[in-house]
Amino acid sequence: MEAFLDTLFFLYVYLMLLFFSTSFLISESSSLFPSCRLWRHFELNGMHKPGDVILGGLFEVHYTSVFPEFTFTSEPNQLNCQGFDPPGFRHAMTMAYAIDEINKNSNLLPNVTIGYSLYDNCATLVIGFSAALSLASGREEQFLAQETCLGSPPVLGIVGDSFSTFSIATSNVIGLFKLPIVSYFATCSCLSDRRRFPSFFRTIPSDAFQVRAMIQILKRFSWTWVGLLVSDDDYGLHVTQSLQADMAQSGAGCLAYTEILPWGENPAELKRIVEVIKKSTARVVIVFQSLMTQLIVQNVTGLQWIASEAWTSAAVLQIPQLMPYLGGTLGIAIRRGEIPGLRDFLLQVCPDLHHNSSYGNSLVRQFWEHTFHCRFAPPPAGWLEAGGPLCTGQEDLENVETEFLDVSNLRPEYNIYKAVYALAYALDDMLHCVPGRGPFSEHSCATLDSLEPWQLMYYLEKVNFTTSFGDQVSFDENGDALPIYDIMNWLWLPDGRTKVQNVGLVKKSPFKGEELILDEDKIFWNFDSKQPPQSVCSENCPPGTRMARKKGQPVCCFDCVLCSEGKISNKTECISCPEDYWSSPQRDHCVPKETEFLSYHEPLGICLTTTSLLGTFFCAVVLGIFTYHRNTPVVRANNSELSFLILLSLKLCFLCSLLFIGRPRMWTCQLRHAAFGISFVLCVSCILVKTMVVVAVFKASKPGGGASLKWFGAVQQRGTVVALTAIQAAICTAWIVSASPAPHKNTQYHNDKIVYECVVGSTIGFAVLLGYIGLLAILSFLLAFLARNLPDNFNEAKLITFSMLIFCAVWVAFVPAYVNSPGKYADAVEVFAILASSFGLLVALFGPKCYIILLRPERNTKKAVMGRGTTKT
Repeated sequence: MEAFLDTLFFLYVYLMLLFFSTSFLISESSSLFPSCRLWRHFELNGMHKPGDVILGGLFEVHYTSVFPEFTFTSEPNQLNCQGFDPPGFRHAMTMAYAIDEINKNSNLLPNVTIGYSLYDNCATLVIGFSAALSLASGREEQFLAQETCLGSPPVLGIVGDSFSTFSIATSNVIGLFKLPIVSYFATCSCLSDRRRFPSFFRTIPSDAFQVRAMIQILKRFSWTWVGLLVSDDDYGLHVTQSLQADMAQSGAGCLAYTEILPWGENPAELKRIVEVIKKSTARVVIVFQSLMTQLIVQNVTGLQWIASEAWTSAAVLQIPQLMPYLGGTLGIAIRRGEIPGLRDFLLQVCPDLHHNSSYGNSLVRQFWEHTFHCRFAPPPAGWLEAGGPLCTGQEDLENVETEFLDVSNLRPEYNIYKAVYALAYALDDMLHCVPGRGPFSEHSCATLDSLEPWQLMYYLEKVNFTTSFGDQVSFDENGDALPIYDIMNWLWLPDGRTKVQNVGLVKKSPFKGEELILDEDKIFWNFDSKQPPQSVCSENCPPGTRMARKKGQPVCCFDCVLCSEGKISNKTECISCPEDYWSSPQRDHCVPKETEFLSYHEPLGICLTTTSLLGTFFCAVVLGIFTYHRNTPVVRANNSELSFLILLSLKLCFLCSLLFIGRPRMWTCQLRHAAFGISFVLCVSCILVKTMVVVAVFKASKPGGGASLKWFGAVQQRGTVVALTAIQAAICTAWIVSASPAPHKNTQYHNDKIVYECVVGSTIGFAVLLGYIGLLAILSFLLAFLARNLPDNFNEAKLITFSMLIFCAVWVAFVPAYVNSPGKYADAVEVFAILASSFGLLVALFGPKCYIILLRPERNTKKAVMGRGTTKT
């Protein structure tokens, strides 16, 4: 609320100043006065040093003030600043030291002396704003009006302010004139808006980087569930927005709660906030403003605090009484630097050396009075610090304990030092400009006589130097310097003392980007385990499960759900296994899928293989019997050569079934159907020729039918068999060349299995192959069926009819069974059809003959064979 009221007051002051300035200019221009004077003079607390060019500075030397009654009159307003702050005065003197060091440096700004005008903002917006206007307008009360305004501006740049809210107010106005402002302590990320703050620069990292640094710490220790406490001002508002956005974008975690700490005393609200902290499961709390009173009252321990740079190095909190609560705190701290010679310069501060006017260097007098508890006579009007004995100005600083001389932990001072040097290097680059090669219109250069603030700002944007401490200083397109922070840890020593130690740093470099360097072995953890705490809303899901968000809860709060089959978890979600892999039962890794094909090692494959080999063996036995009895009438009847050829083709049919067993490969896929088709065509074509010969012989036995036998001699029979077989070979060749069968990994039948099968390549080719075999079989069946009633002495037709009936029945049943059988079962059906039809042909054609040859040899005579037509047995 105070920040809001300050902002309203600033707007009111600005509008009133604008109104009076406009009225003043109109009245002065209408009267055509030869000179102009300031409408009013702000009575400000400051110190000054003349020079060729002047740099301004805004510092918090007092930390409170009695708000003055602001009036727009020529009478100066009385300021009443209270609470002298020695570190704040050290900040101002650091700027004075940096300027003194630059003036002594012959390599930087030779022949140019830098002066300064430093003001105290008294931690009050209206005073800081008034001081900024005084720096921009100058301290001269009257100046001559000229047709062309020549000369340098009152100050070339301003180092400050220390507060984000103050910098926002100041930059909104001063930025209109492109006067460079280099802040050493304002961290609000909103100040990176170049369109709103075109002349604002800073040597301290913005809160956006501070937030990213904290997120890197959260990631390092896997803290995904954290609380956030911020101040009720612009600083806290932008920190909250930045932290929420960056955590969501990077997936670093979630905020368990966000609480705004009130300004001033509000015990009820503080108690409520502490209750929220105690009830939350978050064990890590990010704090951008200290909250200690209620923590002690309610004994809140067991938390890991992450402190912002605003209170990481606050000595007032580093006391043994607070260590049970704050011990182990990890904090982001402004980069600590070394400034050689600063302490010697501070020891030279003396009111006699700076006593030039009643208010010109009043800061030194107030510091002296505060340090030695004395007063100068007469005391400056309006200042309440005076009291005690009279000051002589000869007191010795080395004999008194004061924070002013503590240069062991230079953090804001180091940023001030870099800010002054940045302005000096920018001015030096500007003065080294070669006329005719400058960056401005017509390649002109800027000079001290006609310097405009925006010209210096141009060089400030391009400044790049390295400090004696080894840190690189340059500004990006938003006016932010290369960010760097120290990581601090609050150590609780065994003897009860406290120590804040450096355990790492986080920085951004032009080449490596943002990086966190942390020495975890040095970190003190204020827990019994002496290990980092765990702070998560939900424990990480075990392997094989995925996160399922809880309705209405942040993304960090979730349930763990088992992944579905075929998927494994990668901690956050389930991902599918590669095509040839399947999830393990625990869903924690992928395993190769089971492979399925008609194998020689499984029962079905063993049975079919055994049957195939038995069929081959039986064919060999029958072939042996027929060979041994080749001269007997039963064997010689009706062309024994065709009988031997049928036995040979049946053996090939039995053997070709083995090509359907085992893992499909390219050569087996191509060969299996070709071998099957040619073998069966060879067999069926022999049977067809046999049937035709039976019919021809019967016709030849009739008067006048002998002429038909000339077409069925041995040569014609062989030629017919070869021709019919060659047609099938041509069909197989065309099929393999045009669309060859090939092995295929089929995953459609089973998700967790790979079924290896041979795809036919061309369904038409496969259909033509089967159709051709079927055509020959049907012709054989029809001829044999028509000749079934011929006299027995000519007749094998009954055996052929029966065998072809079995053959056709098997293959007619095969087609629907094959189409509806998946994977290896399709191969098994085809093998079964081959074996069944082969056994049918073998038994039907050769079973009765073997019976006669082996068991009824008396019937294996020419007389018996030729007499079968008249003898009934």
